[in-house]
Parts: sequence; structure tokens; C-alpha cells
Amino acid sequence: MSRQQGTGNDARRDRGMFRTKTVEQSIQDTEEPEHALKKSLSALDLTVFGVGVVIGTGIFVLTGKIAKEQAGPAVAVSFVLAGVVCALAALCYAEFASTVPVAGSAYTFSYASLGELPAWIIGWDLILELALGCAVVAVGWSGYLRSLLDTAGWHLPAGLSGTHEDAFGFDLLACVLVLVLTAVLVLGMKLSSRVTSVIVGIKVTIVLLVVIAGSFLVSGANYRPFLPPSRPTEGAGGYAAPLSQLLFGFTPSDFGVMGVFAAAAVVFFAFIGFDIVATAAEETRSPQRDVPRGILGSLAICTVLYVAVSIVVTGMQKYSQLSTDAPLADAFKSVGHPFYAGVISFGAAVGLTSVCMILLLGQSRVFFAMSRDGLLPQFFSRVHPRFGTPYRSTVLLGVVVAVVAGFTSIDELAELVNIGTLFAFVVVAIGVVLLRRSRPDLPRAFRTPLVPLVPTLSVLASLWLMLNLPAETWLRFAVWMAIGFVVYFVYGRGHSRLGLRNKATGKG
Repeated sequence: MSRQQGTGNDARRDRGMFRTKTVEQSIQDTEEPEHALKKSLSALDLTVFGVGVVIGTGIFVLTGKIAKEQAGPAVAVSFVLAGVVCALAALCYAEFASTVPVAGSAYTFSYASLGELPAWIIGWDLILELALGCAVVAVGWSGYLRSLLDTAGWHLPAGLSGTHEDAFGFDLLACVLVLVLTAVLVLGMKLSSRVTSVIVGIKVTIVLLVVIAGSFLVSGANYRPFLPPSRPTEGAGGYAAPLSQLLFGFTPSDFGVMGVFAAAAVVFFAFIGFDIVATAAEETRSPQRDVPRGILGSLAICTVLYVAVSIVVTGMQKYSQLSTDAPLADAFKSVGHPFYAGVISFGAAVGLTSVCMILLLGQSRVFFAMSRDGLLPQFFSRVHPRFGTPYRSTVLLGVVVAVVAGFTSIDELAELVNIGTLFAFVVVAIGVVLLRRSRPDLPRAFRTPLVPLVPTLSVLASLWLMLNLPAETWLRFAVWMAIGFVVYFVYGRGHSRLGLRNKATGKG
């Protein structure tokens, strides 16, 4: 198909809610002085961002918890399976990011392939996903820091230690963390990447130290049986049950082959965040080359680290005897090495700092891209004249997340982060196929292999994991999406720069 044909397809879709924004127009908008982000990132910076957001407390907790409850030593296989599912999505993200090197990630990709309304939906979804994710992480970081302060003999007043079941309070530490990281992000991407690099360096060093030290304490007897025999498990009742159970009467099992697959659906969420690398495409010096490297490189590193930790923890202590709160730290205690328990707690606290910062980064870039397109107030799409960052959207979202983290206990809402990410994976995979058909002429520095097979597998794998989420999570997600539809039709549709541009040229 020629370039004229591709442009013709776009022109036919210029009308209504499904009007698409051409790749050329998206790139042209990034060159407007008042909306131009500063390009300062390399492939290494992007890889560090990816590792920084994926490797958090999950590597110290989730590995042992899932081994004890669902998969035994075969949890390592579950991490490999989850890594494969993420790799399918990562291949799709890599093509889009190299073709449309513009801030906004899945939102921008959807605008170029599916149209304005689907793009709005995915952008609205990402704002919620990243805001809740950051707030949850900040609250978790606050808990670790309070524990360290208590050990040192410093105690915060109960009213400033967060909301609990028996008391209402304000989580001062979580709020302060978000505000400090917001300031760092406003001061520039290069500074943010340097801070993240230091944090990630400390975090990965601690993980490697734990793996190396733990490997000398492994007992082969703890791996037998590697795949424990299957046993049925009672699913939760009502809306707390997985949607698959309500729809198909399917009751999942623990251990055995099905247990390994069920565990993969859980440990998948330990990988959430690698897609945030794509939100920084516009601030990368050579995005066509470096963004795919950053996405795939960070995913590969994280998968290796997760598998290594899961092998060590199940080798140090029998899977059935692992604790669920701090399995890796307690495993070291069980073999007479309590020092490493303190090292792990320190690593978890440090690790959460980078996770929180990168979630804030991704959220502000999606909001900035939607604002630049007019779907949200354009006041928030101005960049700082000195630092070249979207400071208005960053400050707004940072304050909102700080307040949410300070006043709210949102453990249950954390599952919205999971369903939001999977929904984005589905949209991006579909978009790759559609853009290949409508614009085969576009230069693609990275091409997803085996299209449409790989995108189709990515969609099916993501949908399967979504069905394993509780029905109440689906209901909350539907409510947020309904609010998004109202905002779009009340404000976004009438203020869309693409819509106004098309109207001026007689296209819509």
C-alpha cells in the first residue's frame, strides 16, 4: 500500500469519535516550543527505569508466598510463564514506541490506530492505574520506614502513621515521599534518571547479594517434590470470586500443573511497570533504537532476577514452611543468618522509592499527552522553560497522589492497577495489527515478529489473566470507565485539537 492509500484510510476515519491522529501529526505536535519535552535519555536510562519500577518488594515477598500457597518450587516456572506473557506485550509496545516516539504510551498508540474515543478510554484508564499504583507503593514504603524508625527508637505519633482498621489518621511519610519525588521530576528527566540509577544500583546489588549468599545455603532436599501434587482450592464466594469462576463455574487448583498456571496469573503482576518505559519515548535521544532496547532489556533482567530469587528461597527452606509476610528474610533466619533479613528490609524500602517515582513519571506523561491533544485542559501541557518538563501536570498529579496516599488505605483498590495494565496490553496488541494494515508505509525501526500471531497471543494471554481477577474489581473498573465516558462527552470531545482542526478543514 502506498503512502497516499495509508493517508486515505486515515482521512476516512477523520469523522466522529473514532477519528485517528496520524503519526506525522503526533510527531509534529511534539515540536511546538511550548509543548516540546527535553530529549536527554539513553537506552541505559530507559532500562534502569524499567528495572526500577518492576523490582520492588514483590521480589522479596511474592516469590516465597506463591511458592508456599500455589506452586511449590515450580514457582520459578510460573515466573518464566509470566515473563513470556509480558514479552508478548513488550514486543507490541516496542514496535509502537519505535514508530510513534511520542509521550503517552498506550494512549498515543491508540490515538494513531483505534481512534480518539478508544485513546481517551485507555488514557483515562492509565491515569487511574498509575495514580493508585503510586499511592499504594508510597503507603508500603511508609510502613517499611516506620518499622526502621521504630527499631532505632523513633516513633511517629499514631495520628501521622496512616489510616488503619481501628483508627483514622494521616500518613505523613507517604505524603512527603510523593511530594519530594514530584519536585525531583519537575527539576528534569536527567536528574530523575540519575536518582533512579543510584537507587536501582543499590536495589539490584542487594538482590544479587541475597541470591549469591542464599545459593550457598540451598539444600537439594527442599526441591523435592519440585511440582507438588495438585489439590483443589475453594474459590472465594460472591463478587470476591474470580470472574472466570462466576462465568464458567471453574474452580482453580493449587499446586500441580494447573497450580503453576494459576500462580503465573498472580506473579504476572510483579512485572507490571515495564510498559512505563514507553511513556518516556519523547524524551529519548534516539527513541526508534533505544526504546525497544529499554523495554525488552528491562523485562529480561527482571525475569532473570525473579527466577533466581524464587530458586534460592525454595532451596533454602521447604516451600511448605515458608512464611507469607517476609518469606525470604525468614528463610535466612531459619538457616541462622538474621543479618540478611535486615539487608532485605533495607533493599525493599530503597526499592519502593524508585517504583513510586517512575509511576509518577508515567502518569504525568500520559496526562501531559492528553492535555496537549485538548482532551484535558491545555493549561497542563505547558513545559517548564528551563527544565523542559511538564511541570504543571506533574505538580497537579503529585499533590493529588500525595493526598490519596496520606489519607486513604487502598489495598483493595490496588487490583485496579492490575486490570488497567492488562487492558492497556490488549489495546496495544490490537493497535499493532490495525496500524500495520492502515499504514504499512510507516518506517518501523523495530517490528513485532509474526504479526498477527504474536499480538493475538498477547490479547488472549492478557484476557486470561483479567478473567482471574475478582468480579468486584471488574465492577470498580466499569464505574471508573463510565465516569471517563462522561468527562469525554462533556469536555474532551468538544475541546479536541484534532476535532477542531478537522472542523476547520471541513473533515469533521
